[in-house]
Amino acid sequence: MNIYTTDKIRNVVLLGHGGCGKTSLAEAMAYLAGLTSRMGKVTDGNTVSDYGKEEIKRGISISTSIISMEWNDVKFNIMDTPGFFDFVGEVEEACSAADAAIIVVSGKAGIEVGTERAWDLCEKYKLPRMFFVTEMDIDNASYRQVVEDLTEKYGKKIAPFHLPIRENEKFVGYVNVIAEQGYRWEGKEVVECDIPDANKEYLDNYRETLMEAIAETSEDLMERYFAGETFSENEIRAALRVSVNDCSIVPISMGSNVLCQGIYTLMDDIMKYMPSPDNETVAGIDLKTNEVFEANYDFSKTKSAYIFKTLVDPFIGKYSMIKVMSGVLKTDDLMYNDEKDVEEKIGKIYVMQGNKPIEVNELHAGDIGALAKITAARTGNTLSTKSHIIRYGKAELPVPYTYKRYHAVNKGDVDKIAQSLQKMMHEDQTLKAVNDAENKQMLLYGMGDLHLDVVVSRLLNEYKVGIELTKPKIAFRETIKKKSDVEYKYKKQSGGHGQYGHVKMRFESSGDMESPYVFEECVVGGAVPKNFFPAVEKGLQEAVLRGPMAAYPVVGVKATLYDGSYHPVDSSEMAFKMAASQAFKKGFMEAGPILLEPIASLKVTVPDKYTGDVMGDLNKRRGRVLGMNPVGNGKTVVEADIPMMSLFGYCTDLRSMTGGRGDYMYEFARYEQAPSDVQDAEVKARAEKVAASNEE
Repeated sequence: MNIYTTDKIRNVVLLGHGGCGKTSLAEAMAYLAGLTSRMGKVTDGNTVSDYGKEEIKRGISISTSIISMEWNDVKFNIMDTPGFFDFVGEVEEACSAADAAIIVVSGKAGIEVGTERAWDLCEKYKLPRMFFVTEMDIDNASYRQVVEDLTEKYGKKIAPFHLPIRENEKFVGYVNVIAEQGYRWEGKEVVECDIPDANKEYLDNYRETLMEAIAETSEDLMERYFAGETFSENEIRAALRVSVNDCSIVPISMGSNVLCQGIYTLMDDIMKYMPSPDNETVAGIDLKTNEVFEANYDFSKTKSAYIFKTLVDPFIGKYSMIKVMSGVLKTDDLMYNDEKDVEEKIGKIYVMQGNKPIEVNELHAGDIGALAKITAARTGNTLSTKSHIIRYGKAELPVPYTYKRYHAVNKGDVDKIAQSLQKMMHEDQTLKAVNDAENKQMLLYGMGDLHLDVVVSRLLNEYKVGIELTKPKIAFRETIKKKSDVEYKYKKQSGGHGQYGHVKMRFESSGDMESPYVFEECVVGGAVPKNFFPAVEKGLQEAVLRGPMAAYPVVGVKATLYDGSYHPVDSSEMAFKMAASQAFKKGFMEAGPILLEPIASLKVTVPDKYTGDVMGDLNKRRGRVLGMNPVGNGKTVVEADIPMMSLFGYCTDLRSMTGGRGDYMYEFARYEQAPSDVQDAEVKARAEKVAASNEE
């Protein structure tokens, strides 16, 4: 592949709802650019961008794939992203590296929740964008309806560039709104044709919309528009380029991916109207001077690059996907990673075409490529030189809130599973494996159930290890409400020295739910010698780890040793430790034991029309709604306190309730007394577990 300067580069991300046609569009673009000799199909599992085993098996995109291609002396870096919400981390990474976006809309399905989320991402990253309506070869696809719906939703900035020509229910050509010219496909050729009468009314409407949008870009054009003047085609195209770049106009085009129709004009529009990186401003921090470093994708400045994604594959190895922020990156350059405090020599530089790395000698500022064998590098790191240590801001990735407990199918695979998950977490920043030592369980966090299912499947197929996912154990706590006064005598005689420890203790609530216990002694007259006090506390220390009621950790207990007795020969630290432990179990159960459950502070962001459903569902989950706060764009944040155990499966239920438009976040708030039915169920489950283990 040739080397391209910054002005000849287009970094474009494909966004949209799952199944709208992003991958087949990328395939058609790759075919037109000459990367493939025939177009693959998602159903056949032979597309350039969906190459992973899981993607082929499920027929969906799971990770972002980058396809670098050459088109009319311009380099396109096309990023095909997943449409399913469980893989939104991949989409955010791609958006952070993109300079423009194509939002793909199914002409058959119309605007979907994924379309709305794609628009929101473009707003977040300030990406110039255009819509591409697919499936125009299908009879019931309606381009006009999509245009109307988009205009209603996003206003006058929506500007159709083309409209379809249909004959005998077939997609045979298109009308160019700017040039006011019809075109037909005849084999592989495109020939001019007359505009059908059925299209003329829509052409007039679309052109009027376009002219209005263009007129609003400058006072001079506005005056000429109101004076009834017409704009030349060159004036229109120049104004469109400026307006598309500043997001004041959002073009709409259309075509058929499977027939590769309309793709040529789309790629031409990307080249003409979408910005190259040298039109953008981007800055980092120079850590040596602590001043702002304006990179601005300037090839003449010091070298720097940002790692926006990591690809780890058991078969093709590890690649760090980079965007060159300034300078020209070349083979054998020494680059410094300040976060890891490592200086590494750049080996081979690649551009990616799906899973196929193509070696290049250098990458100019603004270009996207891949570096192999940069061992210390992680997603979000900055590479720069030691003379100018630069750091760029990291992309804000969503926090994973769905979690399940996992354990190895084969116990001998535990270490291998940990290593495999570590590799997968380098690649996927929204995946987290957490060791919950307190509850003796390993937890796997992801963006949803599908995300976690894919992880399980990948571990089995790619890393040859099996894990099982189960419902996580909730971190309950045990405490007491009343007081108790107990004594316990630990006495054993079996020939020779025996064991003797005798304690009298009082138990009550300490009021401090942050610490397990408070130990005090007020023994008088040496009934229990001072040298045995630490043994008594050690007995308590071990006993509070597993409460007597349901084997959960104990909190908020005050234990007072006030009397007892000892034997001059048989008493030992062991005996007093055992006596204190048994006294605790007895005293705890006599002091009104209760179960405490963890409560989370929950915030659910949903469109206004779903607030009633969400609040009703939260009430069913024992949640307490604390308030509602409008946040603009027709959305409301519902705030509530809810038991952690009620959040299991909430991600799926919320998506179902809101058609995928709801988001939520939570954090641990405090512990509260669990209802009697929850407490009884936990105590019963504990008793059944003990009974089962005794039978074994």
